[in-house]
Amino acid sequence: MGLSLSQCPLKAKEYNTVVKAHSGNLYRFVLKCIRNPDDASDIVQDSYLKLWQNKDKVIFEKAKSWLFTTSYRALLNKVKKDARMEPIDTKDYAESHSQDKSADLKEILDKTLDALPHLQKSIILLRDLEGYNYQEIGEMLELTESQVKVYLFRGRQKIKTRLIGLNLFA
Repeated sequence: MGLSLSQCPLKAKEYNTVVKAHSGNLYRFVLKCIRNPDDASDIVQDSYLKLWQNKDKVIFEKAKSWLFTTSYRALLNKVKKDARMEPIDTKDYAESHSQDKSADLKEILDKTLDALPHLQKSIILLRDLEGYNYQEIGEMLELTESQVKVYLFRGRQKIKTRLIGLNLFA
């Protein structure tokens, strides 16, 4: 009994299919996390290079999860490296925004997302921006569905608390 296409390691054709199917979503996810187009492109390209280098080990149906997991780890490494190189801004988030009430909602939401712990931010972006289900997110970030739901709930609660604290809805 032979293996189905989904159970086989990637070949050039399957690799190209994966690249076409997921490059936009992968880039958007990484860019939303680190907000630097050059770094996001580098991380995505490195992820595709690693996928090609490991094509004999990656099963076609798991390639999407593999790519997102690889990209997520790379962006975590980038964030950690950048944090060691840059001094930490000690300004209080709410205080800095209370002075600038004219900032548009998108900017406020982006900054609110940036203030979240990295895992919560990633889960919110994957779920609410990219539309992945709990199981897919769990596979990508190596978490259980329950963990994904808990992190998502906590992240959304933090966003809600921060936005209410800014009196945007008063």
